[in-house]
Amino acid sequence: MPTKFTVEELHAIVYKIFHKAGCKPTDADSIAEVLIAAELRGIPSHGIVRIKDYIGLYQKGRMNMQPDIKIVHESPSTALIDGDNGPGIVVAKEAMKTAIAKALSAGTGWVAVRNSNHFGIAGFYSLMAAEKDMIGIASTNANALVAPTFSTDRLLGTNPIAFAIPGKEEKPFVADFATTPIARGKLEIMEKQGKSAPEGFIQDETGKSSTDPSILKRGGAILPLGGDYEHASYKGYCMGAMVDILSAVLPGANFGPFVPPQVAYLEPKSESPGKGLGHFFGAMRLDAFRPAEEVKTYLDQWIRTFRNANSIDEKNKVRIPGEPEYEKEEKIRESGIEIIPQVWEELLKTAHSLDLKL
Repeated sequence: MPTKFTVEELHAIVYKIFHKAGCKPTDADSIAEVLIAAELRGIPSHGIVRIKDYIGLYQKGRMNMQPDIKIVHESPSTALIDGDNGPGIVVAKEAMKTAIAKALSAGTGWVAVRNSNHFGIAGFYSLMAAEKDMIGIASTNANALVAPTFSTDRLLGTNPIAFAIPGKEEKPFVADFATTPIARGKLEIMEKQGKSAPEGFIQDETGKSSTDPSILKRGGAILPLGGDYEHASYKGYCMGAMVDILSAVLPGANFGPFVPPQVAYLEPKSESPGKGLGHFFGAMRLDAFRPAEEVKTYLDQWIRTFRNANSIDEKNKVRIPGEPEYEKEEKIRESGIEIIPQVWEELLKTAHSLDLKL
């Protein structure tokens, strides 16, 4: 049976682990906030299950828990940030704050990041901008698990991108998705639960379709959105490539197959062209285009128009991007966050490795 926690209970546990690992109190708090936000939004693949990976990287000397995050180049509306190999969540929050600050003075703010690590859910950072009456954009590359269309080589990450814009009475529109049909973390959860992956999501080392969620451990790969050429996988490949270029080529982070693995049991390449993992953030003031209230009111109209679209059946209504996650958050916050036994056991082992008793 899963173990249930309130938000406060789980936040205290995560905070203790990262504070014990050497994070500053504010940074440990940020990591707990973002990981729990993933659990609340029904995305456990980017939640508590990631703790063992982050701590594993720290214990192998591959993550700096007290980074000196710096702007190394900037213009009035742009900045390049070096994350000093810090926790991606800590680096990403600082980068989006910088993008927001740039937008406040210049109308828009764009920040590219190098030398970082896995940053959790992209939607968290786009919503930071939406809370300031801005459009928020967040993306990141990831270690290579994805084969381009027609390839058996793993050259891209799942490379998510998120876009958020606030409404006036309606909740913000939030599109937050990987450029693949499934994330590595979701495959890990499926493996722990003894489930099979859907057809068309992954392939084995020879390029044949597979439903084995552990296939990545044996040279398999995740497919781009679309799955195969006939279902337009080249479009998912293009999207993943665009994220990789913005998040790596622009700031000088590692791209494609050179992105350092975000798990401790895989070693990074001995030589790589860039620095760490990369992110890209954008913030655009609504009132840089027309009065913010006008934009938000008009977005409300857009949302209601799509929500009231005729549906093909009673069970499947048209949803607005972000709505399923808002509904899950309300329900999970009230009923408690469920952590499956395998993840809880891993968490206890991770805490024990830090001489921390939960």
